[in-house]
Amino acid sequence: MQAVSQGPDSLTTALQQHIRQAIAAAGGWIGFDRFMELALYTPGLGYYANDSAKFGSSPASGSDFVTAPELTPLFGQTLAVQLEQALQATGTQQLWEFGAGSGALALQLLDALGARVQRYTIVDLSGHLRARQQTRLAAHAHKLRWVDALPEKFSGVVLANEVLDAMPVQLLARHGGEQGGVWHERGVALGADGALAWADRPTGLRPPVGIAGPQDYLTEIHTQGEGFIRTLADRLERGAVFLLDYGFGASEYYHPQRHMGTVMCHQGHLVDSDPLLALGRKDITAHVNFSALALTAQEAGLHVLGYTTQAHFLLNCGLLAKMELRPQAERAPAALLVLEHEMGELFKVLALGAGQPWEPLGFVRGDRSHRL
Repeated sequence: MQAVSQGPDSLTTALQQHIRQAIAAAGGWIGFDRFMELALYTPGLGYYANDSAKFGSSPASGSDFVTAPELTPLFGQTLAVQLEQALQATGTQQLWEFGAGSGALALQLLDALGARVQRYTIVDLSGHLRARQQTRLAAHAHKLRWVDALPEKFSGVVLANEVLDAMPVQLLARHGGEQGGVWHERGVALGADGALAWADRPTGLRPPVGIAGPQDYLTEIHTQGEGFIRTLADRLERGAVFLLDYGFGASEYYHPQRHMGTVMCHQGHLVDSDPLLALGRKDITAHVNFSALALTAQEAGLHVLGYTTQAHFLLNCGLLAKMELRPQAERAPAALLVLEHEMGELFKVLALGAGQPWEPLGFVRGDRSHRL
C-alpha cells in the first residue's frame, strides 16, 4: 500500500477504508487486536508506519507523546550503567533494541557505552522511523544494523523501552457481574452508516484471574506480548532482556475497580479513550500485565532476574549522582523519571535472563519480583 501524504484527513479516510475492507473480508467483524494492528502498522497508513512526528517534548513540535529518552539524556546514560553490567555478566558485546523510535535512546547508549558495544541491532518495522534513526545515529553507523525480525538464534542484551504497550491486545468484556455474567470478545464491525463500531461476541476467552464484583467489566489479554516473550526465549541462547513500560502485576491489572480497561490513545500530548477515531493520527496503547510476561518467560525457560519500578531501577543505577553534576535546568526533567506521580511508579522494569542467573544492580533495592 502506498503512503498517503495529502494530509491528516486523507490519511484517516484511506486507513478507514482499508480497515472496512479487512472487516468485510473477515465476514463483518474483526477482533480488537486485529483492528489495533491495522491502525498502527498498516504500511504507509498506520500510526507507526506513516510520517507523523510522534516523538517530542511538547505539542509545538507536532508530536503526540514524550518518552523518557526524549525527556532527558540522563535516562539513557543511567540505563547504560545497567546494560554495561549485563554485557559483562553475559559475556556478550551486542545490544538489540526493539522499536527504537527517533533513535534518541540508541544514541545515548552508544555514546555512553563506547567500545563496550561492538554491534547495535535495531528491530523496527517502520521505514520512516528507520530513516530518522539512520540520520540521528550517523556517527555510529559502523556499529549499526537494522533487521525486520530476530534471527533463529542469537546472543546479546535485548532492550525494549515502551514497545510492549503498543503490541495489539484482545479486549474482553463481561456483561453482568461475576455471578452469571457472560464474557464477550470486543471487536470492530461496520455500523448501519458504514462507520466503524464496537461489536461484542460471546467467547471462551477469560482473564488469567477471577474478577470479583457485580459490575460490567472491560479488560485486555496480551496474547501478542506473550508470544513476543516466547520468541525471545526460543532464540536467545545467552544474554538478558530488559523491558521498560507502564503497567502492573496481575493483581493490580485485574483489580475490580479497573473496570474500564487500560486502552488509551495519545495525540498532541493529550489522552483519550476512543481508538476508532482519528485513525492513523494517534497512538493506541494498553498497559502491560507484567505477571503474565514473567510467567510466560519462566515457562519458556528464561529466568526472572528482577522486577521493580522505574524509580527504584534508575536510582539503583546511579541517577541521583548523575543529576548532581548537571545544572538545575537539566535536573527537573530527570526528576520526572522517578517522581511517584510522574513516571517513577507507573513505569516498571522487568529483567529476564538466558543462561546462568545473576543479580542486576538495577534491582538491588526495591525488587518486587515476589509480587508478580
